[in-house]
Amino acid sequence: MTVKISVRLLFELSEPTDTMLQFEAAAIPEQQIISTQTVMGAALHCARVAAQDSIGERLMLRIEGKQAIDYDAVVRVDRKLPDISSLKAMRPHELPGEAIQYLLDSRYCLADKFRSFVDSEFEGLQGGAQIAAMRDWIQDYFVYTPGSSNGDTTALDTFIERRGVCRDYAHVMVTLARAAGIPARYCSVYAPGVEPPDFHAVAEVFLADPDGPGGTWQLVDATGMADAAETVKIGVGRDAADVSFMTTFGMADLTYKDVQVSTL
Repeated sequence: MTVKISVRLLFELSEPTDTMLQFEAAAIPEQQIISTQTVMGAALHCARVAAQDSIGERLMLRIEGKQAIDYDAVVRVDRKLPDISSLKAMRPHELPGEAIQYLLDSRYCLADKFRSFVDSEFEGLQGGAQIAAMRDWIQDYFVYTPGSSNGDTTALDTFIERRGVCRDYAHVMVTLARAAGIPARYCSVYAPGVEPPDFHAVAEVFLADPDGPGGTWQLVDATGMADAAETVKIGVGRDAADVSFMTTFGMADLTYKDVQVSTL
């Protein structure tokens, strides 16, 4: 599937400020960058650095004043999409080292607090079948409500409120998976069909590879809005703190954001 992406960001900084941006589609085996262009104003400093797990890049900038960024890309997605409910779990001692960190609690995903719930609600299920049941449970019991959460909202807050946006759905999905002993990470993506159009967030879980030894990361969208065959990865992390599209080490005002994603 070929996906077209167009992003425009406008923001203002009253003084020179270090700013980290992550909004470009990642160049990884499962998605081919056909064309890409990023246009921005002058910066006091600009460098590209590898993002978490070497998936995508971050722009490290020192900028001031009014700034505009335009990003356009065409990406061809070609990833393996097995029936997730058929995939087996891997025991912790079988996991590769890079997956271990995604079993642990993080800022927004306190899995330890959910172990008893997972054991009772999803009793008798394992691996991908358990993941599919968790995804369906979130879809059934949560209401997608723009404006209902903020940058401090955790998976536990969302679980109690039973409402949120894609960020919150992904945090709950990641948390439930980790509580079941399945590595899970937060994934920032572009996807057609997201309403309202914006950056999107999904979970990604590590399960046994059906085609051979080892494991494989599989996308899971608890909102039900993104089709994995059309989803373009930007970056991954323990939770949203690792893959925000914009992190400033000082004061900044985001004055405009427009994200358009479509298939070709």
